[in-house]
Amino acid sequence: MKHIVYLLIALSLLLTSCTAYQLNVMSFNVRYDNPEDGDNAWENRKDLAAQIVTDYQADIVGTQEVLYKQLLDIAARLPKYAYIGVGRGDGEKGGEFCAILYKKDVFSVVDSGTFWLSETPDRPGSKGWDAACERIGTWAILMHKKTKKKVFAINTHLDHVGKKARREGVFVLLTKTRELSKGLPVILTGDFNATPDSEPIQHILSPGSPVVLVHTKDVAKEFDGSNWTFHSFGKVPFEDRVFIDYIFVSPNIKVLQHTVLPDKLDGKYITDHSVVTALIQIPFK
Repeated sequence: MKHIVYLLIALSLLLTSCTAYQLNVMSFNVRYDNPEDGDNAWENRKDLAAQIVTDYQADIVGTQEVLYKQLLDIAARLPKYAYIGVGRGDGEKGGEFCAILYKKDVFSVVDSGTFWLSETPDRPGSKGWDAACERIGTWAILMHKKTKKKVFAINTHLDHVGKKARREGVFVLLTKTRELSKGLPVILTGDFNATPDSEPIQHILSPGSPVVLVHTKDVAKEFDGSNWTFHSFGKVPFEDRVFIDYIFVSPNIKVLQHTVLPDKLDGKYITDHSVVTALIQIPFK
């Protein structure tokens, strides 16, 4: 009887491996290079930023607040990764990036681009509604080299001031995702500057939204870590910390684990947000 049970288990694992593949996904607000951060300035954190990506062995990383110099620092420390993205200020190197990092030996890029969360999403540098800053969505269709299957990855950072900009920005984000993803499984990462009960997040999770997504924290088989992500290098009191960093996926993607990583590595702050990760399993189509 034991032999039959072991055979059934082995067969089940084989069938799963033939119908899906697993990925480690990360959402990582790196905090822009601000000299006023003192001991937490970028020069003291850039090695940690690369180390956390390597330690977690992330396949796809959605980054926020990355200036071009920071992007070069990260790229130099992560030779196994390539990046996709442009600066939000001019569509080139100006302003913060929402760059997507990906493992070069795991994926090849089929298509990619950036749009602006504004009334004119195709105009570089455009700022929408009551936003304090330009905001963007960076996307890519990635082909998994081993299986030849494709996935749509998109990364963003919603405005920290404008309520209308967050609400309307989410609508642009989802509408563009529906248009660009071409029915592929979707992975959406980002700092949304919005709590789980807020209107923008609830719109993303609504069955009536342009593209249906689920929050990995809500559907994960296992959850680990804090119930907050923003701590401002530990300055925010624990009772006031909020969850604003997310990984959303298509409902047909199985979420095996969702983790909010510790805010420090080797006793030093990695950034002013906690890094969010998810182990997911994407079905073959």
